[in-house]
Amino acid sequence: MTDTIKAGSILVEEGIHLPKFFLLQSESNLIGWAALKDTLSTFEKTIQEAGWTFFFMAGEIKATVFGFNKQNALRAALKRLITDAKSQHCNSIEITQVEDRSFLRVPYVSVSAHPRHLQKGMCFSG
Repeated sequence: MTDTIKAGSILVEEGIHLPKFFLLQSESNLIGWAALKDTLSTFEKTIQEAGWTFFFMAGEIKATVFGFNKQNALRAALKRLITDAKSQHCNSIEITQVEDRSFLRVPYVSVSAHPRHLQKGMCFSG
């Protein structure tokens, strides 16, 4: 999954109560989290019709990890973002930017995201 993570990707915590029509793509290296298979617009339309709400948290979170293995660095950055989202009582993140660059020839990955929260009903209960 880490090779498919890009701006617009949504990761959702596994184990939360979800309707059967949600299609998640599991990733063994991000234990407990999975990527949505649908596009964001399709997903939001589907959950709205089912009476669910997908809350958007305004504060952007960011993680930067140095490392020569891009996949491992991206995985570590995602784990940091997930930890940050969980501390805000959110069960999802929306990736807004993924950059791989280098500083003094040391490569790094920088990932930005917004915490999101998926639940039934309109009052936030994270």
